[in-house]
Amino acid sequence: MSRLKGMTAALLGLGTCLMLSGCTRSVLNYQIAESIGTLGQYENNEPVETPKMQAERERKESEAAVEEHLTSVLQDAQDLAGQYEYGAAISLLQKADISQEDERVTGAIADYQEALDGMYEYEGTIGHLSFTNLIADTAMAFDGDGNEATYDSNMITLSEFQGILEQLYDNGYVLIDLHSLVEETDSGNGKVTLTQKNPLLPQGKKPLILSVDNLDYSSVVNGDGIATRLVLNDQGEVQAVYTDSEGHDLTGAYDVVPALNAFIKEHPDFSLGGARGIISLSGANGIFGYDLSEETSASAQDNQETVQAIAQKLLEDGWQFACAGYSRSYMSEMSYEGLQQDITQWKSVVQPLVGETDILMYPYGAEVDYSTEKAVYLMEEGFHYFIGMWTEGDHLEVNEDYARQTRRMVTGYVFDQLPTNFDQYFSSSQILDGDRPR
Repeated sequence: MSRLKGMTAALLGLGTCLMLSGCTRSVLNYQIAESIGTLGQYENNEPVETPKMQAERERKESEAAVEEHLTSVLQDAQDLAGQYEYGAAISLLQKADISQEDERVTGAIADYQEALDGMYEYEGTIGHLSFTNLIADTAMAFDGDGNEATYDSNMITLSEFQGILEQLYDNGYVLIDLHSLVEETDSGNGKVTLTQKNPLLPQGKKPLILSVDNLDYSSVVNGDGIATRLVLNDQGEVQAVYTDSEGHDLTGAYDVVPALNAFIKEHPDFSLGGARGIISLSGANGIFGYDLSEETSASAQDNQETVQAIAQKLLEDGWQFACAGYSRSYMSEMSYEGLQQDITQWKSVVQPLVGETDILMYPYGAEVDYSTEKAVYLMEEGFHYFIGMWTEGDHLEVNEDYARQTRRMVTGYVFDQLPTNFDQYFSSSQILDGDRPR
């Protein structure tokens, strides 16, 4: 009805205008548009969108959509290149439904190709640094109680970890995937043959592997200023929770996983191809701070679902998992039957929640003899990447059936007893937390 009244008023105004002395088209358009409520909606205040206007609008909308898509593809390619995936960035630009003649596209492809051609084959040693839980609040951890010495010896602080990352980054290290050091060839009959290969790195960069040792939080006492579990926040990101001195649960980057994620978000070029690190898991004392046993936890089913959700997100973020056996015991001292039972239980309890893995990280670095039936069994169970432990030095060995690497544990004990042990990576004296007990 209001529209009809507007049209009626517009016609009356039109008649008046014509009878008096005539009106320009622009004036007539203005009066009509004002009357029917379309003022400023169409070009020159035409009362309706003409076919010409419609065609022009659709052309502009199409051009805007094309530009938006092109900008999005260019950004995706830039994100890939930011983590040295130059080949993937080039492929994305060449295969995307965008103009291949656009100078932004041709320029980006040329830049990425130049960077790809500039990568070099690294032939040096490969470092592997391994961490345990981080101390978020030193006043709570180093309060003189019976746990202080254990924390001081086995862990480092959050500020020390952040300092280490900064120095590694400044010293040209970049995180890589353990699997990038090995070429896997299908030999038939389900057998895979391994050969060592040198990773391709950008000029000025050196490779590094990082891991987290047995992330179950069982050695942490709640209220000691150390995270006790991982969670997914409202944005679906993996964070750590610790209880502060006032009893409040704080959620944030308070442990290795979220702290490293945050660092890579700020410095994406610290990661080659999105690599993060390896998280070793047992099972007897839970995973990520959650009790999985139905005998000891009324929330076991919910805990299993939580662990599965967190694990899925970690995999999406670029983390990998390693088996540490179900009981996290010295595998070198286990009998053959005991090892079978331990691995079988891990695959029954842990694997369904985190997925399959071909990496085994020996608890306490205690490797099995690779000439024995225990080693054959582990390989038959699908493990082909074995991580031991050396206090000093770095070692990588690739045989036809398996790859073996050592890791260096980064702990307060090593800072104290072997202060120069990490000098090629970072200076422990420069990052040492002043709140450590003396």
